[in-house]
Amino acid sequence: MNTQFLNFMLKPLALACAIALPIVTHAAPASEAEVEQLRAEIKALKSMMQQYMQQQNSLSNNLAEVKAKSETAAAPGPGLKAEGLSLKTKGGAEFSLYGNIRADALYQAEGGSLPRLYNQISSVPLEGNGESSDRLKSTLAATRLGLDFKTPTQAGDVGGKLEVDFLGANDGLRIRHAYLTYGDWLIGQTWSNFAVPDYMPETIDALGYVGGAVKRTPQVRYTYKFAPATNLVLAAEDSKDDSSNMRLPALTARLNHKFSDTFAISARAMGSEKKTDADTETAWGVGLGAKLDLTDKTMVKADYYHVKGDSSFVSWTNPGFVTNANKDIIASNEFDSITLGITQQFNSQWRGTLGYGYMKADDNAGYINAFADKTKINENLWQAWANVFYSPTKPISLGLEYVYGEREAFGAAPNGSTKGEDNRLNAVAMYNF
Repeated sequence: MNTQFLNFMLKPLALACAIALPIVTHAAPASEAEVEQLRAEIKALKSMMQQYMQQQNSLSNNLAEVKAKSETAAAPGPGLKAEGLSLKTKGGAEFSLYGNIRADALYQAEGGSLPRLYNQISSVPLEGNGESSDRLKSTLAATRLGLDFKTPTQAGDVGGKLEVDFLGANDGLRIRHAYLTYGDWLIGQTWSNFAVPDYMPETIDALGYVGGAVKRTPQVRYTYKFAPATNLVLAAEDSKDDSSNMRLPALTARLNHKFSDTFAISARAMGSEKKTDADTETAWGVGLGAKLDLTDKTMVKADYYHVKGDSSFVSWTNPGFVTNANKDIIASNEFDSITLGITQQFNSQWRGTLGYGYMKADDNAGYINAFADKTKINENLWQAWANVFYSPTKPISLGLEYVYGEREAFGAAPNGSTKGEDNRLNAVAMYNF
């Protein structure tokens, strides 16, 4: 019983006793001793009530003190504050933690000679020339850790993301994404505005397959919304092309449109200056991606690129350009690539994907003849894959994938072979948190 309720009950009781005493006195004559006895009993009752109220007040104070101590003990350490289910940094930004623990393994019947597990289709050994056969490889380097931030301000929310994995040199920590957002602006490193992974069919391979790209670049990006279903994204990017002395950023544009909740496309363009100590050339490219939900459990994805003079955005291409002894740019590589696939969600626990990717380089004699070893450059590449994922419970995902691919080189090895083979079985286990 709380103090307010006791006060509510005791005051009327005392008032009733005080009123009743003169009424009793006038109603029936009583001896002076009886009156004094009644007054003494009322006084004792009031004293008992006051003592009980003091005990209740003391108990309430003790409970409040215990509650305050327990809240202090449960609070996060320095720099963090718990507010309901929200965590805050010392600077007042709300944040959430996410990531996964990922174990990859593969059995390579034929494939790349590098120790890393992931796609090496553009450099697999030609048949009969130091082939890398019957290898078992494993790693946990693709394990990720990420933080999403948001700080409310009078001018709108300021957001940010920091995501890392261990696919750097010697399994070292590397930055995947690190950027801030404010209004329609983004500054930092994230997926390239030109080489987006949104339209690649699902793979277990962390790098994807021929025809796709998983490029992340430092950039300044602006998004303009024409309508809820249509927006234009413009960016100035550092493409990190080691073959070029960058003087100007690459400029990219991407137009996204949703025809419906089940059909979306993305048209993209890129322009970049390639510079040596003696010469400059303009590289360019266009891309078109689409995804379509055939049913609520069946999705089709496709992505196409045509690029000239650049090898930094789309993966597994030939060098973008070649130079002579004077560092003059004498020829550029030009290629087309496409990837397409279908994903089926069989039920809440099982899904699978069938995919195919192809890349074809133009037969440019000036470019090809500039290479002394023509086995290092490819006329075409292709890969086909099939995978299945099983999630016994929501945080866990187990996957198995078979991939087969080939590369056809412009030049033949001493034994006459121009074909290299990628033939392997991939497996993955992930705990997402």
